[in-house]
Amino acid sequence: MNLPMNTVAAATKPVVLIVDDNSANLLMLGDLLDGPYRVRLAKSGEQALTAAVLEPQPDLILLDIMMPDMDGYEVIRRLRDNPRTAEIPVIYVTAKTSSEDEALGLNLGAADYINKPINPAVMLARVAAHVQLNRMRDTLLEHNHQLEAEVARRVSETVLVQEASMRALAALGETRDNETGHHIRRTQLYIDVLGRHLVQDRRFRDQLSPKRLAMIVKAAPLHDIGKIGIPDHILLKPGRLTPEEFEIMKTHATIGGQTIDRALRELAADNLIGRSAIAAVAHPHDQSGPLDFLIIAREIAALHHERWDGSGYPGGLTGEVIPLPARLMALADVFDALISRRVYKDPMPMDEVTRIIEEQRGRHFDPDIVDAFLARKDEFVAIAERYAEPGDPVR
Repeated sequence: MNLPMNTVAAATKPVVLIVDDNSANLLMLGDLLDGPYRVRLAKSGEQALTAAVLEPQPDLILLDIMMPDMDGYEVIRRLRDNPRTAEIPVIYVTAKTSSEDEALGLNLGAADYINKPINPAVMLARVAAHVQLNRMRDTLLEHNHQLEAEVARRVSETVLVQEASMRALAALGETRDNETGHHIRRTQLYIDVLGRHLVQDRRFRDQLSPKRLAMIVKAAPLHDIGKIGIPDHILLKPGRLTPEEFEIMKTHATIGGQTIDRALRELAADNLIGRSAIAAVAHPHDQSGPLDFLIIAREIAALHHERWDGSGYPGGLTGEVIPLPARLMALADVFDALISRRVYKDPMPMDEVTRIIEEQRGRHFDPDIVDAFLARKDEFVAIAERYAEPGDPVR
């Protein structure tokens, strides 16, 4: 399938391994992806396991489930058990469409799930997104290695890592979600308003210093990065989710936290970051190292659906056990959802939104953050009006 090319060009092309016992499916997917990618084909689970360790290793594996001898579930189990292949992202491409099948595949470590017959445009977009995510991790490792070597003269190390990580991850999230840039900007500004109010209270001064608040605001766009792992038929469903679909949707918080956490832990394990950063990975509430931004982003992505009273997800955390950045994001995100149009609801009037948030004081939200919202509500309204969606005036 691979066409002749010079060595440099070959080295820069991502490798995609396609696994399917049906030759017609292999050729169809191979033809679709050949060009932007180096395509490698396997007709069985055993061939797939052999091809996955060949150099250059795949950036992504497209895996059928229903195959003789070794099905796709067993293939991914063996891939995850082998340290050489454990981190290669896998997308199931299958005719098995039940929610139980999808949940099993995702629980075994699949990054995504695409149903047959495939839509070529969807396939190309999903492959591009996952390849970019995998390569972003490698890029992050390389950047940090370079920055450690130049730390004496490159005092801007932290800013560079933060900006590169935020832009890459946020861009990936936007390719899968239909939230707009206006939503991202509004929630950032809401958090800034809340933080500037709370810092007047000495209890919050250390946690909301100008530098720390700027990091929290900058990390806010990554709150839903985990939606990259939610299947399209759920993420883009034009209506309310079923209870089963909502359980899968809820996993985006865990996926987002794990995505950022994996990069942090690999940097620490490979000694590509200093002792202070390793300590911060072990003690996520003590942000004192050069990767503060990613630690805050991890907290926001993983925990912004936790609730003050412990009824949230994924961990059922309560009160101040929930990191402050995630508590700020919780109110900002819910406020914006209430004032915004969704496929299943119209925007709510501001009076009703305010009533709901007040009712959730000490339940969903930190009481101090609700009080800050009420004190600065006029600023929230001004932000909502300034960055309103076209045709959706704030009421």
